[in-house]
Amino acid sequence: FYLWVCAPFYCLYLRFYDNGRISLSSLCCAKTVMCFGFLKLPMTSILTEIHCLQILAVLLIHLERLRGFRSSIFLFLFWTLAVICSLVPLRANIQAIIDEGFSADAMRFVAFFTFFSLQLAQLILSCFADQRPASLKPVYVKNPCPVEDASFLSKVLFWCTAGSHIFGYRSPLQAEDLWSLREEDTSEKIICDLEKEWAKQWAKMQQQESALNGAQALGYKLSEQTQLLRKLHKEQISGFCLLRTLAKNFGPYFLTGTLCLVIQDAFMFSIPQVLSLLLDFVRDEDAPLWKGYLFAFLMFLLSCLQSLFNHQYMYACFTVGMRVKTAMHIMVLTYIPTLVINSAARRTCTVGEIVNLISADTQKLMDFVVYFNAVWVAPIEIALCLFFLWQRLGPSALAGIATVILIFPLNGFIAKMRSKLQVQMKYMDGRIKLMNEILSGIKILKFYAWENAFREHVLGYREKELNALKKSQILYSISIASFNSSTFLIAFAMFGVYVLIDEKHVLDAQKVFVSMALINILKAPLSQLPFAMSTTMQAVVSLKRLGKFLCQDELKLDSVERAPYHPDTDGVVIDNGTFSWSKDSTPCLRRINVKVQRGSLVAVVGHVGSGKSSLLSAMLGEMEKKSGHVTVSGSVTYVPQQAWIQNATLKDNILFGRERKDSWYQKVLEACALLPDLEILPARDATEIGEKGLNLSGGQKQRVSLARAVYRKADIYLLDDPLSAVDAHVGQHIFEKVIGPNGVLKNKTRVLVTHGLSFLPQADLILVMEDGEITEMGSYAELLSRKNTFADFIRLVLGTRKSVSHLSMTDFSIDLSQEQLISGDMGSASIQTMEAISDTEQEQDQKEVGRLTQADKAHTGRVKLEMYVEYFRTIGLAYIIPVIFLYAFQQAASLAYNYWLSQWADDPVVNGTQVDTDLKLGVFGALGFAQGIAIFGTTVAISLGGIIASRHLHLDLLNNVLHSPMSFFESTPSGNLLNRFSKEIDGIDCVIPDGLKMMLGYVFKLLEVCIIVLMATPFAGVIILPLTLLYAFIQSFYVATSCQLRRLESVSRSPIYTHFNETVQGAGVIRAFGEQSRFILLANSRVDHNQTSYFPRFVATRWLAVNLEFLGNLLVLAAAILSVMGRATLSPGIVGLAVSHSLQVTGILSWIVRAWTDVENNIVSVERVKEYAETTKEAPWTIEDSPLPSDWPKSGSIGFQEYGLLYRRGLDWALKEISLSVNEREKVGIVGRTGAGKSSLALGIFRILEAAKGKIFIDGINIAEIGLHELRSRITIIPQDPVLFSGSLRMNLDPFDGYTDEEVWRALELAHLKNFVSGLPDKLNHECSEGGENLSLGQRQLVCLARALLRKTKILVLDEATAAVDLETDNLIQSTIRTQFEYCTVLTIAHRLNTIMDYTRVIVMDRGHITEMDSPTNLISQRGQFYQMCREAGLV
Repeated sequence: FYLWVCAPFYCLYLRFYDNGRISLSSLCCAKTVMCFGFLKLPMTSILTEIHCLQILAVLLIHLERLRGFRSSIFLFLFWTLAVICSLVPLRANIQAIIDEGFSADAMRFVAFFTFFSLQLAQLILSCFADQRPASLKPVYVKNPCPVEDASFLSKVLFWCTAGSHIFGYRSPLQAEDLWSLREEDTSEKIICDLEKEWAKQWAKMQQQESALNGAQALGYKLSEQTQLLRKLHKEQISGFCLLRTLAKNFGPYFLTGTLCLVIQDAFMFSIPQVLSLLLDFVRDEDAPLWKGYLFAFLMFLLSCLQSLFNHQYMYACFTVGMRVKTAMHIMVLTYIPTLVINSAARRTCTVGEIVNLISADTQKLMDFVVYFNAVWVAPIEIALCLFFLWQRLGPSALAGIATVILIFPLNGFIAKMRSKLQVQMKYMDGRIKLMNEILSGIKILKFYAWENAFREHVLGYREKELNALKKSQILYSISIASFNSSTFLIAFAMFGVYVLIDEKHVLDAQKVFVSMALINILKAPLSQLPFAMSTTMQAVVSLKRLGKFLCQDELKLDSVERAPYHPDTDGVVIDNGTFSWSKDSTPCLRRINVKVQRGSLVAVVGHVGSGKSSLLSAMLGEMEKKSGHVTVSGSVTYVPQQAWIQNATLKDNILFGRERKDSWYQKVLEACALLPDLEILPARDATEIGEKGLNLSGGQKQRVSLARAVYRKADIYLLDDPLSAVDAHVGQHIFEKVIGPNGVLKNKTRVLVTHGLSFLPQADLILVMEDGEITEMGSYAELLSRKNTFADFIRLVLGTRKSVSHLSMTDFSIDLSQEQLISGDMGSASIQTMEAISDTEQEQDQKEVGRLTQADKAHTGRVKLEMYVEYFRTIGLAYIIPVIFLYAFQQAASLAYNYWLSQWADDPVVNGTQVDTDLKLGVFGALGFAQGIAIFGTTVAISLGGIIASRHLHLDLLNNVLHSPMSFFESTPSGNLLNRFSKEIDGIDCVIPDGLKMMLGYVFKLLEVCIIVLMATPFAGVIILPLTLLYAFIQSFYVATSCQLRRLESVSRSPIYTHFNETVQGAGVIRAFGEQSRFILLANSRVDHNQTSYFPRFVATRWLAVNLEFLGNLLVLAAAILSVMGRATLSPGIVGLAVSHSLQVTGILSWIVRAWTDVENNIVSVERVKEYAETTKEAPWTIEDSPLPSDWPKSGSIGFQEYGLLYRRGLDWALKEISLSVNEREKVGIVGRTGAGKSSLALGIFRILEAAKGKIFIDGINIAEIGLHELRSRITIIPQDPVLFSGSLRMNLDPFDGYTDEEVWRALELAHLKNFVSGLPDKLNHECSEGGENLSLGQRQLVCLARALLRKTKILVLDEATAAVDLETDNLIQSTIRTQFEYCTVLTIAHRLNTIMDYTRVIVMDRGHITEMDSPTNLISQRGQFYQMCREAGLV
């Protein structure tokens, strides 16, 4: 019947399903042969019908094969029904053989058993999947996903994934053991479909907006309020657009899951009806025994089917969730923001906020996918429960409805209160943003000994975050207590009203326990509904945040007209251009008219902040064009003022995605003066460069950045002051070989921003800029003859300086001579006792030598017990023991009131009534309320304990990171650290305490169920014991794999953030080079790599749940069958108690494992946070009872005694045998080629690197014997990289608030910043953006000078601090240093030799040695190295 009725519909379905054709396989042949086997059976009337069925089955098998259907649900169900229907005749035939003997009707028996065997064989064969269709033959992948080739049954039971659990149990899983992603889960496929839909939605939105703007253009002036409302409306609409886009793409698959949920509900509601029949059977002593067994097996079957459909639904939800996560990651990470968003919008979204978008907000969308259905399914389930309760208890069920109605608003109110407390997210955003800045500017923090100020700042955010969390958790505890007591409250209300309104109302076992089973069903939707609503609300907020982000103002692609290359056209033409950084800001470039001829060299000069870099940005299309026309013909490359270097090898940085052409590559290296650097780098061009070019000096970074552009062979080169960061002779070399009239770019169009006057005579055109306008334009000779500002300035410089030729070769970046790589494998302690390094150690594999950053490693195996011990020790034993007692009390109360109910149900009925109902109701109520109070107590206690632990762990992590030496930050990507501070700390804050609450609650609940089942049927112990062992076995299988997958997922998440950070910082370069698509592909591959460990993890959870719930259902079967067998001795009350409780076991088991896994997976966070406690630390910041005088150093004398410095074991000495004494008030210049060890001296004085041998004395005190902060806070450095932090200008100058406003203004005046700052609207409270991006590089350098002027210590180290400023400002700064630091000892690491010509001494360094040391005049007369350098700089 099933086959005949459904076959036409199935054929219709197959008509639309075409996956290609499967060639004839052995499986298909076997099925066909067996079907023909049926036809060989002797004909009877029944068998005739069977023959027709078999022919139909064969036709369907081959139709499926032709349509590429590999595993048939339809035929599997047919064979299953056929086998089930044959079970009754099978029993009859076996009985006949026993009664009459086989020979009585041997032919019939043989025919039947053959027929039955063939049916069984067909059922077994239909459990397997056929081979892939020819059109779907896969490209070879190492570990294909087993789900793709699994049969329908294997997918439903998740057996196909068991292999990975066995493998993971034997040995810890590694990244290479994971399955490849299915094609439909890859980011490429997802984003391809999503982009089309998003483009449609975006276009609709733009149409609406342009309609509104059209109305505005007609002359309606909008008030500020209307504009704000419109902006909010746009954000809201963008959120809904995003939702519609996701729904269109992932909706259909999500609906199949929803169908499973509806079917699961049908099975769920059937179970209490069968329980009612079973209790009827126990009460009716005359009922035949087979009925009892039938009800017991029916209950078992319904429970199993409910489990299967439930987990298919969960699987569908998690798959959709995973795809949504991929989609959002890719959209946020690359597609729109960093590569399309304009600079104004990028300033409003900090890296910290965007990291939160891709971690917290995408997680909320995933939760939304899982819980959304509960929003509409839960009310239906509640209505059905109440309907069935009405059937049992009549109008008394209304009391239950009233209780539900009371519980609901309470929880709605709590959910609303908690959503108001979501400000914790705001504090978390602030904390992550601040941490990101601390990690970016860690070197400055260490130089200035500012760690404590920033630590307090972070802890301020953290305290606010935890306070919000504490309030939220207490509210949540009220919510949990009302939910967990809801079963009791509803039962108490209904039974109370039922027995009190009429004394003839009797509570028997059937009424009590069927009602209790229904109330237990009611609990799930009751608990899910508020959670689903709150998740939905949070998801709406997250959608708005994501939508707002994705709808930021984009770069207008039409702001620059890009024309193809033509030799006769001008390279760049700007016609009457006015530009600003954002729509609403005032223009920073006005009336710009420029024509750059093809193949010419154009120099752009002007003071700091005059708009030189902005002009290049306008040519690149990075600015908002207010008016005018920009045409660029040909391809463009760009060298930014601050070199952007990727965390990749030197070679990859230069090739930047292009193929390597050896001859051209060598030519570029030679022209950019990189060949000598390759000699110093450990693995030549295969050396890995740290994040932001950490292990290169400033000059090297700039040369690599230039080499990247030159290698491109573009038509137009925009060069933003690339020569400021290199030594004089190197600058000259680069100008001659690359930029100048005879360089490799001689036929290209070059626009060069420069402060170097020596190159101007060779420029074809010079643009002089002032306040965002081009004031003069012409060749060098023309400008001099006009006798305007430019000519005056040149004459002024010529007057004050002997020569103009190489004046401005500067270096504003850190020349750490870290051509030798820094890495954290040597702590200060081990450096002190340095043993000789053997030759074998030095001959390391070149690749290893070149490595710098440590990838985030996953620990392996189960989480160690000491992590739990560590976590609980942090909370404190005195806190934990009372919590355990509270749990025990809570469950004892629950057990008591359930047992009391069963006794009540068994009470004899006298004259149609039961005695003492009031007393029974009172005791029942008292026990239930006691349990409710205990639940509230336990949840609050665990939440507060979790907050205590997370406060300590965060504090430890922060202290450990801040106490780490510089080498640690150079070898640890900031993504890894940010991951610890965001995702891992979030896990410790929320997930672990929630998991513990749940786990302890359910473990005690499970104990209660086992006690009840054993009380009813002690024989059940025989079944409970093996089930427990089996449960532990499956659990251990799962947890080993799950934990390792969680770790692998964590580890693969860090590179996403690191790559993202890098992309944000280099967005301008990436766009200029047109490399967006490559970076998007990179982001795709990193997200996919992350998902390869996420997918097996949630499939593993489903595998576990299906297996465990099957065990739980076995307990239901055991309890029911034992009750049927012992019905003579058991009362209906105790049977009802045992069976209704055993029905809860499946839920309890899966919740325990879920909670346990959550805890175990997130305890990994404790492990990862504690990881940095073991890394090497710096020397102590302060030493108690330090003999250091408060006014140390008084004189400022410095002495080096045979001082030696090493960056890393196995590398050459950075400084060798340095012996030197600097007297008080002496001014010493330190010069030398790149890599000579100049900056290493500064690092040694500040103990950024500890001495490998020898000592340094300041005022006679050995600096190795005092605390780092005592040392660093009493000497001052003006570093090369001017780093500012987001916050007020005042905070950047004086984070400890140790100086008065007058002192701060005085310092600003001396640093020539007073006019600029007093012109700002907020003056000292002017907000600096992240990294100080809203100040020009020169202004940032002056802020660093102002810091030094405020501190006014006896020793000042200048690390070529005036590189990014024009010559005029440089003169002012030099005079300030001479006057203000007259009484100080000054060490200047100089590339501009003219700045040190009046110093008392000059030290010339080469390869870590001091080669010459004397006064400048004496050194020049000796005609040594210094003389040579002065000659190159045109000073002699």
